[in-house]
Amino acid sequence: MSVDYELIQAARQLMEKRYAEGKHHMGCALRSKSGNIYLGIHIEASVGRISLCSESVAIGTAATAGDAEIEQIVAVTESGDIVPPCGMCRELIYDYSQNASSVIILSGPQGPYIVPIKELLPNRYESSKYPNRRKG
Repeated sequence: MSVDYELIQAARQLMEKRYAEGKHHMGCALRSKSGNIYLGIHIEASVGRISLCSESVAIGTAATAGDAEIEQIVAVTESGDIVPPCGMCRELIYDYSQNASSVIILSGPQGPYIVPIKELLPNRYESSKYPNRRKG
């Protein structure tokens, strides 16, 4: 699998259109396993802890369409720089990744590259692996 440059461009175009100081300063594009592209913007709130990351909004958009199995995902700043997902978004991406096969587009000295979600979130907690063994 190679870097999906169309996704990067889609996220950058989204930010060109929707950037709003103090409201929408990050954009995301994801491609589902079916090949569709879904977009999301960061939703800023006056109470910071209720803000929504652009990745979660894009995943919600894909889930609303019934197509939330992620193939590739990328987030960019208002100026188009590629940024890595925060810890909570890594968990969410993993949750919507069949067999941890989703990849994230990151930026390095040589340009954009892809990393499997399982490399960004090693030793992930999964509640199904830790059943409640307490009796009554």
